[in-house]
Amino acid sequence: MRGKMQKAGLIFLGAVFGVMISLNFPAVANKETASPLPIDELRAFTEVFGKIKSDYVEPVEDKKLITEAINGMLTGLDPHSAYLDADAFKDLQVGTQGEFGGLGIEVGMEDGFVKVVSPIEDTPAFLAGIKSGDLIIKLDETPVKGLTLNDAVKRMRGKPGSKITLTVIRKGEVKPLIITLTRAVIKIQSVKSKLIEPDYGYVRITQFQEHTGENLAKALEGFYKQNKEPLKGLVLDLRNDPGGLLNGAVGVSAAFLPKDALVVYTEGRAEDAKMKLTANKENYLRTANQEDFLKSLPVGVKNVPMVVLVNGGSASASEIVAGALQDHKRAIIMGTQSFGKGSVQTILPLGNNTAIKLTTARYFTPNGRSIQAKGITPDIVVEEATVNGVDHQDTFNLREADLEHHLTNGNKDEEAAPIKLPAPPKQAPKDKDGKTGGNKLAPGEIVSKNDYQLNQAVNLLKGLQILQGRK
Repeated sequence: MRGKMQKAGLIFLGAVFGVMISLNFPAVANKETASPLPIDELRAFTEVFGKIKSDYVEPVEDKKLITEAINGMLTGLDPHSAYLDADAFKDLQVGTQGEFGGLGIEVGMEDGFVKVVSPIEDTPAFLAGIKSGDLIIKLDETPVKGLTLNDAVKRMRGKPGSKITLTVIRKGEVKPLIITLTRAVIKIQSVKSKLIEPDYGYVRITQFQEHTGENLAKALEGFYKQNKEPLKGLVLDLRNDPGGLLNGAVGVSAAFLPKDALVVYTEGRAEDAKMKLTANKENYLRTANQEDFLKSLPVGVKNVPMVVLVNGGSASASEIVAGALQDHKRAIIMGTQSFGKGSVQTILPLGNNTAIKLTTARYFTPNGRSIQAKGITPDIVVEEATVNGVDHQDTFNLREADLEHHLTNGNKDEEAAPIKLPAPPKQAPKDKDGKTGGNKLAPGEIVSKNDYQLNQAVNLLKGLQILQGRK
């Protein structure tokens, strides 16, 4: 038995070496970091492989063992690197187009459990009250502990109309919450907009997708047609926006910045991981022959006073936009510290319609600030009111820095201390009937009239108008 196990291990070790050579294993191919193959570690790997094959209580297929080994390599690096099997790879491709099946939750892994980064607006999870920072410990009757993130996501996805019960731990709750959700085809409206008052526009971006830049341009053009006068102020709401496509973030930033202004740059080990993305159509259009959707924007869009709202659920592409507008002093950033997801994931397709999602670089704002594990610090800190109904609560104040194996920041530049406004009211506001829960959205509304942070943003814009008038 032992001889067979050793023989199997040696055969497997030879196969591993062969694959490494055929793939130009980086430890050999990269001249800057040239080093011998880790023979001892590879031998230990093959010994474990052989022992599982010979001694595990049940037979295990080679494919499963190798797939789990790949999963382990990637998930041990950071919270965002992952192996994508055929289904996960397909879901990723479909998700960026704004329509996919599931519950509508942006999630990560923490201590073996699924942690909610942010529920996606207008999805079953959002409408059921799932909140940023919730810890999912059970999916139906299956404990999450021991599942990979991909396995957990697979279980949450399913046929539209089918139900799933989540067991959730939430800060402030004495016992776990049992929440039953009905899966649906998730259709995300990336951009929502309205004139919240005459002369003052409000744009909310829920997620950065293929058509986010185009939809933003249409919303801004609509403001100027509807208002008939140049806007006096604009609020860009990026709260609880988990991010999305990089070219979407560049397009949104380019709408408000001068042509060719630096939006973001990346630093990584490989040459193709080092990029400088500017407010140029080459960096935000999906194809070279696509018409530039920003070329017909009203002139006033480039200088209208702006406030950008962020919170702990604002991540990745949201932070790129906020950081660019902040560094160029184009907008005032208001709210609470953002999530801090400042790393670049590259999708590297493999055979059999699979891929790996690998962290390859860090994002930096135009002034050289690393977003990773820190986030964007608002110019003006406005805490979020504790209210009933649909709101923008940072339930656990979950950040990238709280995630296991998170990538470090990469620099230690200090920032100026932000201005802090008075704390919001502790009690839920009253509606016109004197009942609590006045923060709930009325039919057809996209934002609550009792949104404390939004109201502070509008007050600031009005104050700026007064000061400008005096000048």
